[in-house]
Amino acid sequence: MALSKEDLKEFTALLSQDLENGDTDKVVELFKYNKTLYETLGKMLSEGSMFVRLGVNMLLEDLNEEKPEDMKFALPQVIPLLKNENATIRGDAADIIGMIGNTEHIPLLKPLLEDEHSQVREIVAEAMDNLKEND
Repeated sequence: MALSKEDLKEFTALLSQDLENGDTDKVVELFKYNKTLYETLGKMLSEGSMFVRLGVNMLLEDLNEEKPEDMKFALPQVIPLLKNENATIRGDAADIIGMIGNTEHIPLLKPLLEDEHSQVREIVAEAMDNLKEND
C-alpha cells in the first residue's frame, strides 16, 4: 500500500525530526513493522539536513543487519538519487547502495566513476568494492 502525498509528507517530516534528534532506534522499529515507510527515504536523503542523511544511513545499516530482505524496499528510493544534481546526495546514494545492494547494482554505479567531483568518484569506487566483497 503506497502512502498518499500528504501522508508521505507528514511521515517524512516526523521521521526526519526523529533522525535529527538522534532517535534512530525508534525509527528502525517503525521501519521494521511498516514497509510503506521506505517511501520516505528518497525525500529524507535529498531534502534532509546532514544529520537526517546520517540518520538514514545508520537506519539502513541497522535494518540491513536485522532485516536484509527488506532492502528491496529501500533501493528504489535510493537509486534515483545517483543522478541528483547535488554531489553530496549522489555520494550518499552510492555509499548506501554499496552497503545494501549487490553486484547487480554495479552498472548503476559505474557512470559515477566519471563524476566531476572527486569525492563522489572515491565513494563510488569504495561502494563497488563493497558490493564485490559482500556478494
